[in-house]
Amino acid sequence: QVQLVESGGGLVQAGGSLRLSCAASGHTSSRHNMGWFRQAPGKEREFVAAISRSGLSRYYADSVKGRFTISRDNAKNMVYLQMNSLKPEDTAVYYCAARIGDSYYDRGYDYWGQGTQVTVSS
Repeated sequence: QVQLVESGGGLVQAGGSLRLSCAASGHTSSRHNMGWFRQAPGKEREFVAAISRSGLSRYYADSVKGRFTISRDNAKNMVYLQMNSLKPEDTAVYYCAARIGDSYYDRGYDYWGQGTQVTVSS
């Protein structure tokens, strides 16, 4: 069992930055591929970014490429999402997720956090 707790969300103006953190506990997070998803009101949960167990491979949605960076610190059981040049359309609840399998873009992750709200004002 893996427990995930997100933090770092908040209100920011367009063009600003936020860094989300995901703290993992339970089984060692280095065994899991990690992802970030988001869900805006009235929309389906969508893939944002993912990172492999080793941290060597990273994957991004087209909508965030060049603006967001995912990283991890396996020694601390932490995953991060650095978000720069934020836009109002980035407003959503952001979720951290973990999975054993080697798939990244779909929502078939094994464990999910409770989410953290990100609001970008125009």
